[in-house]
Amino acid sequence: MKHIEVTSSEGVAVVKLSRGTTNAINLDLIRDLSDYLKVAREDTKISGLVLTSANEKFFSIGFDIPGLINLEERDFSEFYRAFNRLCVDMYTFPKPVIAAITGHAVAGGCILTICCDYRYISEGKKLMGLNEIKLGVPLPYPADRILRQIVDDRSVRKILDTGDFFPPEETLKMGLVDEVMPLQQVLPTSVGKIKSIVSFSLEAFRMIKQNRTEKVAAQIQAELTEKEKIFIDLWYTPETREKLKAALAKF
Repeated sequence: MKHIEVTSSEGVAVVKLSRGTTNAINLDLIRDLSDYLKVAREDTKISGLVLTSANEKFFSIGFDIPGLINLEERDFSEFYRAFNRLCVDMYTFPKPVIAAITGHAVAGGCILTICCDYRYISEGKKLMGLNEIKLGVPLPYPADRILRQIVDDRSVRKILDTGDFFPPEETLKMGLVDEVMPLQQVLPTSVGKIKSIVSFSLEAFRMIKQNRTEKVAAQIQAELTEKEKIFIDLWYTPETREKLKAALAKF
């Protein structure tokens, strides 16, 4: 697996995104994460996952716009649908998944974190947010449904309608993250949370999580094909092309 690094100890797998400094999301990174989820799902020695970054600057910058902007529609559709499947698989994964956010988690990077069960972020200048509106596209439908389960409607509107990136203290107030802490505590706290859950009952957690996620997952599946088509069509409109080119210049 080229773009992730995996280590495990005492039943906890630490999965580090490792695609350069920014961990820009392309199809290869999606496939690496998806493949590992399949392995970890069946591995009885793995009781939970911590998703983090191999560096402290970025958790992930989001979609790899330089690598995606010139794709033919068929190839972009393959990428986009694979990303959405990964999000649903993470959200419904039958073991605890914790996001240890040690760097900026924006756009698609922020989406990966909200698919986790808990989010712990480092204090300091570590920004989170969803800027899709500034690119001329909606939030991907799975992420939209999941976000609305995590934060209240007022916060959803603030996050999605502004497209802004927010510092840790504000994301905590909105409920986007569960705790802000010193950098050196983020990973140990995430590992400890999984061990705490497992010390109670992994089977009980599995059912609690299923009860929490199954209705949202069913709603996503019922509407996903149509919602994906809308997103993909918008991705190729002249207005969005111009916004993507402007974003590319800053990437």
